[in-house]
Amino acid sequence: MLEQLKEEVYQANMLLPKYNLVTFTWGNVSGIDREKGLFVIKPSGVEYEKLTPEDMVVVDLQGNKVEGKYQPSSDTPTHVVLYNRFPKLGGIVHTHSSWATSWAQAGRDIPCYGTTHADYIYGEIPCVRNLTKDEIEEAYEKNTGILIADAFESMKKDYMAVPAVLCKHHGVFTWGKDAHEAVHNAVVAEEVAKMAARCEMLNPQVKPAPQELQDKHYYRKHGANAYYGQK
Repeated sequence: MLEQLKEEVYQANMLLPKYNLVTFTWGNVSGIDREKGLFVIKPSGVEYEKLTPEDMVVVDLQGNKVEGKYQPSSDTPTHVVLYNRFPKLGGIVHTHSSWATSWAQAGRDIPCYGTTHADYIYGEIPCVRNLTKDEIEEAYEKNTGILIADAFESMKKDYMAVPAVLCKHHGVFTWGKDAHEAVHNAVVAEEVAKMAARCEMLNPQVKPAPQELQDKHYYRKHGANAYYGQK
């Protein structure tokens, strides 16, 4: 079942250690088949070097395991909520990559200080609040997804223009049109987190890049008249 998607999600998961986004098993990637209403996700706690495409787990949009010899990632309920609430998503990544997670632990949004950030993400990467004690005890992973989706709605953020979020004291989630793009955005989030932290070290009074510069770089790649790259 979904053999091609399993291969794609497996390959996307293997990019996490390649790009130094995970330590041990601290991360996961999923990808969805919207027509079938099923997604594929990394199994829980299995070391990356031991993974195979056949180990990927198939889950439905109610969070039920449909196929797989392992249990799916413990973050599966978060992915379920995000796929249901953000219908344009084709892939989701969760990591505890060190620079982005440092901003999450500090409880800070990552400001857009330069064009590298603006090329991929429109405005700051938001850091959402802590879950309450009741939310943690009731359904921690599910409520993490609800918190992210509710926050984007309340902030009126376009989730495809801002394909990354920090969860306070936790880590980072990114997404995209497929699993590979979600990983690409995880790499971008980690790099801009690193650059932003160094930027503040060098100049504690630094301000975000001018809005007109941010707009130019974002829309030349993503706008209706985008011209970056090849046709």
